[in-house]
Formats: sequence, C-alpha cells, structure tokens
Amino acid sequence: MKNRFKVIGMMSGTSLDGLDIACVEYKLLKTGWTFTIIHAETVPYPKKWHEALANAHTLSAADLLILHGAYGTYLGQQCKEFITRNSLARVDFIASHGHTIFHQPKSKMTFQLGDGNAIYAHAGVPVISDFRSLDVALSGQGAPLVPAGDKMLFQDYDVCVNLGGIANISRDEGRTRIACDVCFCNMAFNYLMASTGQRFDRGGGRAARGTVDPSLLKQLRRVYQPLKKKRTSLGREIFESNVVPLLDGKELSLEDKLATCVESTAIEIIEAVIQPRVKTVLFTGGGAYNAFLMTRLLEHCGDRADLVIPDDDVVNFKEALIFGFLGVLRFLGKVNTYKSVTGAISDSSGGVMIGFK
Repeated sequence: MKNRFKVIGMMSGTSLDGLDIACVEYKLLKTGWTFTIIHAETVPYPKKWHEALANAHTLSAADLLILHGAYGTYLGQQCKEFITRNSLARVDFIASHGHTIFHQPKSKMTFQLGDGNAIYAHAGVPVISDFRSLDVALSGQGAPLVPAGDKMLFQDYDVCVNLGGIANISRDEGRTRIACDVCFCNMAFNYLMASTGQRFDRGGGRAARGTVDPSLLKQLRRVYQPLKKKRTSLGREIFESNVVPLLDGKELSLEDKLATCVESTAIEIIEAVIQPRVKTVLFTGGGAYNAFLMTRLLEHCGDRADLVIPDDDVVNFKEALIFGFLGVLRFLGKVNTYKSVTGAISDSSGGVMIGFK
C-alpha cells in the first residue's frame, strides 16, 4: 500500500474569504499519519467571483450548471498557477471541497460548486471532489467531514474546534468520533460587516467596542436550543431564515450587534466543548484571529481546559489540508466519513475520482 502522498487540498468556506490552497505531504508511519505543509496560500476572490458565489443560490438550474463548470475552470487554473509558481513536482492529485451552494440533507440534496472534470481539464492533475454526496445518499447530513482528519492527524487534542463561517467541533466519545456544527460564527460577523463595505471585523475590534444586548442574545440562544437535541448540520438556508431576521430586526448599533453575536458564539462553543475529561482544545479557522472572540471564549472557559491556537499555517489551512487527507483515504479506499458524525446508515469513503489511471 502506498504510504506517502503529495496532495493539493482546496477549500472555499461559507465566509467567502477566498480560496485556500495547500500542498501537503502525508506519511503513514507505524505510529499513524503525519503531515507537512509544503506550501499554502489563500487566493482572495476577485469581486466578480465573490459576487457570483454569494448569489449562486438564486440562479436557474441551467445557469447554476454553467457556473459549476466555470468555477471548476477557475479552480483548475488557480491550481495550475499554484503548482507552477511554487515549483511543485510530482503532485499525486488534487482534493477539492468546492463551494457549498445548497445543503439540504433532509431532501437528500447537497451541492458543492466547482466541477471536478473542469478542474482536471485545466490543472492537468487527477482530482477527487464531491466529498459530501455519498453520505447524504446514505441518509447522512453530509457534514461535518473534517472529523476523520481530526482523529488521525490531530490526536493530541481532546477537542478540535473550527471557527469558520460556521463553528463546528469534533472529539472522541469512547472509541467513537462524534462531531457537530455548533453555531454560526464568521458568517454572522461578516454579514453584519457587509453594511460597511468591509468583509470582516479585523481582530473583533468593532465588536469589542459594543455592548451585549440581552434580548438579542436570548433570541439567538433560542435559535440554537432545538438544534442541540439533534445536531443538525448548519447551512446558509438556516442562517438566512433564522438568524438574519433577528439581526435585521433589531434597532441596535453595528458594534452592539457584533458584540452580541460574539457573545452568543462564545457561549454556544464553550457549552458544546467543555466535558469532564476535556483538557486541551485546538482552535483553528479564521475566527482564531478574532482576538475579541478568543477573549470571550477564554472568559467563559476559565481554567477548565487549555485553549490552544497552533501555528498560522494550521490555523489558516486546516480544512484544506484535511480535505487533502480525505482524498488520500478515498484513494486508498478507506473510510473518510463516519456515520457516528453524520447520522448515515453506514461509514463511507466519499469523493468522486477523476483522471486516475
């Protein structure tokens, strides 16, 4: 069995910060899998693509499929330029998450924009894409998928937390990996900041100047309360129907809305994370750079656990490197999606393989 891979992982998150591309070497040792990030970068989306991705859910079926191919072409071109720019020789394959446009597992539907065939055609490297659809077909939520990577690559931590557009966690419960989406994170902060023409609240500076509104905080708590009974995967649809009306309906300053969203996020995450045997918690994702959010997390956590932020490459590119690893597991025919996480009828090895010989 091949035990060493050089893979390019690609991730585009719900916060639309840009395209994360990471070239990672994975090795299987006697003690388990290890990884080394060879090179990684975020390619900011040009205004054209930022708007296209933000509005893709409003398109007709035909126009969406046209965009699917065009975005796949864009991803393939970005990969090819990334390989050339960084002199990356002998890449085994590309593992692309794509950009989630629709995620409705109850209707057996999930759609990640970015046609793998177009990526392959323009990058000239084999591609594994569409990691979620098999799990959804198996009656799973199709999310989160990162836990397999958390379990095998970050085994030194009791809990892994990703502070992306949506905050999600994964941890072991006995011998079983469990994981769930917890709450909206950067998606809420960025939505509020859009009114200023800025994409995000750098360092949480504007939130830090605000005051928590008890009424809005209580309303946000009510949004998440029923979701805790059956940890439904969160997506744009729930955000737009359950959270946006609350944020738009309050006559509060931007700073107060941001402060309240940060407080809500911190409370939900710490409640989900802190367990009797939890000692170390790893935080990654763009939200780890939100100093105000991290301050509130520390305040709510107290001395019950150590909250750890790793080096910048892992913070910024953990999802891209994990999707690269999910590609490795798919290539090997190994499980990369856990039924204990998604609620599917069985574990599976998800991902469509294109261009392999």
